[in-house]
Amino acid sequence: MKKGLIVGLANDQSIAWGCAQALRAQGAELAITWQNEKTRSYIEPLAAQINAPIFAPLDVTDDAQMDALFAQIRQHWGQLDFVLHSIAFAPKADLQGRLTDCSAEGFKLAMDVSCHSLMRLARRAEPLMTAGGSIVTMSYYGADKVIDNYNLMGPVKAALEASVRYLAHELGPRKIRVNAISPGPIKTRAASGLSHFDSLMEKAAANAPLHALVTLEEIGSAAAFLLLDAGRGMTGQTVYVDNGYSAIG
Repeated sequence: MKKGLIVGLANDQSIAWGCAQALRAQGAELAITWQNEKTRSYIEPLAAQINAPIFAPLDVTDDAQMDALFAQIRQHWGQLDFVLHSIAFAPKADLQGRLTDCSAEGFKLAMDVSCHSLMRLARRAEPLMTAGGSIVTMSYYGADKVIDNYNLMGPVKAALEASVRYLAHELGPRKIRVNAISPGPIKTRAASGLSHFDSLMEKAAANAPLHALVTLEEIGSAAAFLLLDAGRGMTGQTVYVDNGYSAIG
């Protein structure tokens, strides 16, 4: 039975939940984290629903919490097969304003939470992935093309995708694969912070070759493919799950 860590579950509409359900359906055992007491009330019933044996606090800006989480994983499982990193954050004022005007503090915080946290998780996961493993993060098309109102998160996600390639190179000798999934727009709590997000979803549904928005289940299936053995020949990639929108954009 594969054992993996899910970081970024916020509620039953989050991308991480679609991934957790798909992984559990394929027999994986999951460790689930919660950021604070407010989010815990939403996440605890979900963790119970998938029988998560590890349910722990994790603010990715807190190194002590991250160390405690991996110590618990080591104690409970002794090893780790995969990590799903599904978190991003930027201060609202910086996210909704022009990139030209974003603050240095806001840019640094967005990079720290959305990008560098992946490196911190990878560093701690590496010694536990004794038989190899897989790490997947979540990106967006705005990393590659300019998307109106995506603003600060465009450069941040571009850095995240570059980090995936470099981590894949560095961790490859340990048989640890690192990939990104780039989903089409989907209504999540994180996405609600983007201005004019409804019009972005309407455009994606109208113009994508499959003429529909991607679903949590479809993203989850792709994550399970990359995190489990079916995707064992893939690393360093950004995989689009967007009903073909990126192919015509």
